[in-house]
Amino acid sequence: MRFFIRKQEPDAATPFHRRIRWLRVAGALAVASVLFVAFANYYIITASRDYIYDDIASVPARDVGLVLGASSHLADGRENMHFVSRMDAAAALYHAGKARHLLVSGDNHSADYDEPTAMKNALIARGVPADAITCDFAGFRTYDSVVRAKEIFGLSDRVVIVTQRYHNTRAVTLARANGIGAIGFCARDVVFRHSIRTEIREVVSRTFAMLEIYIFPHKPRHLGPREPIVLSKVSAGAPQLGMQ
Repeated sequence: MRFFIRKQEPDAATPFHRRIRWLRVAGALAVASVLFVAFANYYIITASRDYIYDDIASVPARDVGLVLGASSHLADGRENMHFVSRMDAAAALYHAGKARHLLVSGDNHSADYDEPTAMKNALIARGVPADAITCDFAGFRTYDSVVRAKEIFGLSDRVVIVTQRYHNTRAVTLARANGIGAIGFCARDVVFRHSIRTEIREVVSRTFAMLEIYIFPHKPRHLGPREPIVLSKVSAGAPQLGMQ
């Protein structure tokens, strides 16, 4: 008995089928990415929901307000309304007795770009005493600002974060994930047509925040020696921050 082995004919459609397989893989990855972005944004927003306040009267009093940085002016020279709104909110928080000290954290990557000093000057112009303000010059990113608030400035509780609501959801979630019992006070929102690019970018930033919290935790770009904030005038029964 003779057996014949049939030779497999070259598959003329192989390149086409290979392309289809790659398209399916790419499509699956695209769908997974969209789902992850959607989940990350949903998680960040809902996880922080109970800790964020819009009405200053309802904000629980805290020892320190962590004010997140922004450029004081736009590239075309116009005043940055995100900056103005945050400074107004931080000053209002201080004058209402809701924060006894303000930590202004922002980017100072070069001699001619100094967010913390601009923030401090703006707050002084709004009646906040200079000795009630501490500058963090290495708050290059939101993650850096909140982690440095704990690691460098000794804040682990009684902190209120000041920024716009779209940003505060991420900031508060990052802070609480890093062991800071933070709440958030929302600065006045900027007209949407002037903030659309910023808010779209925030969708991506929330996704990276999920990775930083659960998958790729890391240290801020710069740490350094501890500089605990010490409140010089502590009312009876109020806890003192930092070390003497």
